[in-house]
Amino acid sequence: MFGLGTKEIIIIAVILVLLFGAKKIPELTKGIVEAIKNLRGAFKDDDTKKDVGDMAKKK
Repeated sequence: MFGLGTKEIIIIAVILVLLFGAKKIPELTKGIVEAIKNLRGAFKDDDTKKDVGDMAKKK
């Protein structure tokens, strides 16, 4: 995963807890997951539009 080992991931997790507090971490991860879903959906819609556009040109 991006060349990160276990130690680096633990250090990053500790820094996140210190910066944001344990109560905010679930909210942050939920927001990140939603953002990723939105990006994937946008790219998926873009691919669909390209496919529909290609089909229209062929007719």
